[in-house]
Formats: sequence, C-alpha cells, structure tokens
Amino acid sequence: MSNYAIEINNLTKNYGKHRGVEEVSLTVEQGDIFGFLGPNGAGKSTTIRSMLGMLHFEQGEIRLLDMDSRKQQKEILRQTGYMPSEAAFYPGMHARDVIRFAADTRGLDCKEEAGRLCELLEVDVAKKIEELSLGNRKKISIVCALQHNPKLLILDEPTSGLDPLMQEVFFKLLLEYNSQGTTVFLSSHVLSEVQRYCKHAAIIRQGRIIRADSVENLSKSNLRRVKLTEDGKEREFTYTGNMKELIEQLAGRNIEDLLIQEPTLDELFMHYYEKEED
Repeated sequence: MSNYAIEINNLTKNYGKHRGVEEVSLTVEQGDIFGFLGPNGAGKSTTIRSMLGMLHFEQGEIRLLDMDSRKQQKEILRQTGYMPSEAAFYPGMHARDVIRFAADTRGLDCKEEAGRLCELLEVDVAKKIEELSLGNRKKISIVCALQHNPKLLILDEPTSGLDPLMQEVFFKLLLEYNSQGTTVFLSSHVLSEVQRYCKHAAIIRQGRIIRADSVENLSKSNLRRVKLTEDGKEREFTYTGNMKELIEQLAGRNIEDLLIQEPTLDELFMHYYEKEED
C-alpha cells in the first residue's frame, strides 16, 4: 500500500493552441492537507479534472488512493469528494434532492451526516437551486463533497462565494475530516488560506510546477521589503541580497527613516513567479 494519496507523474494536457499543463509531477502523502497554488489560468483545474477522469490527457500517469485514475475511476470516485470551482446544479431541483442524489450515485445512505452538515452550514434544503445565491449553492456543493466521509477531498477554489463566517465553518470541517484520516487537496489562489491550513503545497505557473515543499519552507526566503525616507522622499522596494551589503550601501546617505520587514506571502509568491520567468 502506497503512503501517497495522490501520485502524478509527468502529466501533460494540451488544448491545441491553448496551454494546459506540461510534465506536472507531484505527490501528496496520506493524511496531508495539500495546497495547490497558482493564479487563474495556471493549470490548477486542468490538473484536477485530469485526476478525476474528466479530461483525457496525452501523457503521464495519475494514481489516487493507490488506484490508477484511468482503469479504476469508478472506485476512486466512490471514495473521493470533489468540489468544483463553480457549483452547477439542475436549477429546478430542491436542495435536499440534490444532496440525496449525490449520495445515491454512490449507493450510500448519508442522511445523518448530510443533516449535520446542513445544520452547521445553515443550508435551507427546502429551496430550489434557482432560488439560492452563489454562496448558498456553494454550501450545497460542500455537503455533496463531504457527506459520504471520503478518504480523499479534492477542492477547486472552494471558498469563493462564501462569506467570512462560512469560510471559518468550512475550514473547521476540513480540519475535522482531516483529523479522521481524510487527505485534502486544496486548489486556491488565496495565499492566506494555504499558509494557515495546509502542511505542504505546490506552486503552478503557466502549466508547470515551479516549486513544491512544506508551507513553512515555502514561506522562508532572504527576500526583504525595504521602506526608507531619504531627503524627504519615500521609497519602497524588495531586496534579496546580503543585508550587510545593503546597510553598507545606505551608510553615509541622508536616510531619515528605515524599515526592513519580511515580505507578505503575496509578495513572496510573486517573487517565485518572477524568478521562474527570469
């Protein structure tokens, strides 16, 4: 039995003239909360849809829960919870029927867990999908993904459309399921989410993985944000060199104020993107 819940080797998917993903390789250990970071259009959704068998890919191999994604797709989907970036359901169906239908497709009775989730997320199951806001449709998508206690959760931009209070509830649920052994694969461009909740992460840019490591290591860098006032004028810039050299460069200048800080996570990841581009 593999120690990995997800194994992707040299995944390549092209859309003709449009970029998909190229030679993407990554592993996610069982029980991990793994962040998949990148801007819109970087290849996050393409990777996820390839993992779940929604896209045919030209090259590579994917194994989920120690099963081949192509040959054992049906069994993988039985044990996996998936939340797409956009919650699309039949507009005329009632919320309770959508949730029940998702359970029936797996041949499972999930009434008890579905009821608990609906209560925590404040889902009005009596309403039709067409009567619900984006945020409330997103809540139904969460219930459908979690109600069968999956071994693997694959979430594509899950918090878009959720208000801050529901985001907190959502992440408490993720931590609860994870503590019971569920592996979580979280695709996001919200860096603070990944830093707060994920143990490991990979950064994807223009269809390629540019770095994968623990979130702690990804957050470490010699990059510094420098803000100074010289001759009454304020300047702000990022610096990656030796701090002793910076201080020597500033010595003797008419510096009235100086602040040197660690970069924000957003600045740090922009640094990764720019470094890869160079």
